[in-house]
Amino acid sequence: MTGPGSRQRRADRPRLRLVGTARREVMLPSSLAPDRLGRLRRGVAGTGEPSSVIQPFTGEPLTELPTSTSDDLDAAVRRARAAQQSWAEVAPRERAAVGLRLHDLILDRADGLLDVIQAETGKARGHAFTEVLEVALLSRFLGLVAGPVLTPRSLPGAIPIFTRVRQRQAPVGVIGLISPWNYPFSLGVGDGLAALIAGNALLHKPDGQTALTALLGRELIIEAGLPAELWQIVNGSGAEVGPAVIDRSDQVIFTGSSATGRLVAERAADRMIGTSLELGGKNPMIIRGDADLGRAVPGAVAACFSSAGQLCESIERIYVQRSVADEFIRRFVAVTSRLRVGVGYGDDYDIGSLTSADQLAKVTAHVRDAVGRGANVLTGGAAVPEAGPYCYRPTVLTDLPATARCYREETFGPVVAITAVDSDEEAITLANDSEFGLNASIWTRDVAAGRRIARRLRSGKININDGFAAAYGSVHASIGGWGSSGAGHRHGRESLLAVTQTQTVAVQSILPTGEFGAFRGRLYRRGMTALLRVLKHLPGR
Repeated sequence: MTGPGSRQRRADRPRLRLVGTARREVMLPSSLAPDRLGRLRRGVAGTGEPSSVIQPFTGEPLTELPTSTSDDLDAAVRRARAAQQSWAEVAPRERAAVGLRLHDLILDRADGLLDVIQAETGKARGHAFTEVLEVALLSRFLGLVAGPVLTPRSLPGAIPIFTRVRQRQAPVGVIGLISPWNYPFSLGVGDGLAALIAGNALLHKPDGQTALTALLGRELIIEAGLPAELWQIVNGSGAEVGPAVIDRSDQVIFTGSSATGRLVAERAADRMIGTSLELGGKNPMIIRGDADLGRAVPGAVAACFSSAGQLCESIERIYVQRSVADEFIRRFVAVTSRLRVGVGYGDDYDIGSLTSADQLAKVTAHVRDAVGRGANVLTGGAAVPEAGPYCYRPTVLTDLPATARCYREETFGPVVAITAVDSDEEAITLANDSEFGLNASIWTRDVAAGRRIARRLRSGKININDGFAAAYGSVHASIGGWGSSGAGHRHGRESLLAVTQTQTVAVQSILPTGEFGAFRGRLYRRGMTALLRVLKHLPGR
């Protein structure tokens, strides 16, 4: 399918407005002053050689953090285990109160948080703010819900009156948290918070590029009342420190690529410890013929290009019904081509930078491969060095062949492919033609039809008339990936149950049971049979 701005007419497409240049000086805000960074560095459990944190806005080093040696990891685990034993004895409602206090601190310190998130990830300020919003929402949710979920409860026993049963959710111990660089506050602090409130300690290895955000989150939660030793942050390469964290933990939470997730799962399985994995995605969007394009177009643009597409939930495939395909594509390309790409700490641009040179190389390679195999570029398709060293134009492809790398592989950048389809059935088939099942989006005026389509999509979360924020932001609801997108749960009460172990304690009074009890033999069998017939008619038994 071709259209305005196709490969044959690239010279006619609208020019992208740019903000900033790679050579201009990006002034660091006061929240990133050297003394402030020095205080954050002291939160790393490390004595090894320093590693650099690069500022994507400039490509220059922002600061250095010590790496963690094997001895550092051993010492960190000892401190965490000692602190966790006392923390587990604190009443669940008291632990949960830390989340409510953290909620207020996050909102009060939002500007400083945004500065650090931007400095490490390169994302636009508005996209950084979504991380602050999510962790604030999650802090409030856990603060209100964790107490009731984690408080021991009484349950019906085997024999009414004579059997008393209590069940509790016991902490696992030390949770190994390995978090990625793309959403360091959401996926580091947010995922760690549930484990901590559940009574665990954390051995946390954030990506070295975004460890400052984790350190700032740790600082805030300590101010909210968490004992400092409970959250140990270690630093180093994923290939070296990641396996060491798994080997020293009682359970692992990992967010990252599907390939690495499989290695994490295998290593954890060797030790018979649990894992929670959120992995890759190649997320589809379906635009039905009855969709409100006035809402669908800006919604789709936001879903594809938030955080420069470096989002696990990001839409990389759009299937639009042919009756509205030309109009949708025209509007979508027009809005995309007007997005402002830039760097810096202000609000004068729409799309920020990719986070690293590696990400820029991957996105560039995917687009070049697609074009070389016959795909059309309707807008974008190139880096923007005049905007920032790792900036890339938001890119729209059509006629993407199945042989192209980005047909099935996750690009994790500002690139989306649009395909026209003739029916819901074709859209569903194409949407499901993937090993991944993390997020999906459906746009339609007929919500009932949208729900019918949703039931047939192989995806852990599905948004109707939204790209990803509706499901992800509804923190009362559990979310997780299907297929190669992972296993386990984030958000909801399941996020607490996932980092605890169920323990049942039953107390038997007066009446002995079993074939060796006083009522063994025929009398016992007749009595128990009669009792079961009665219990069937008693509520809750």
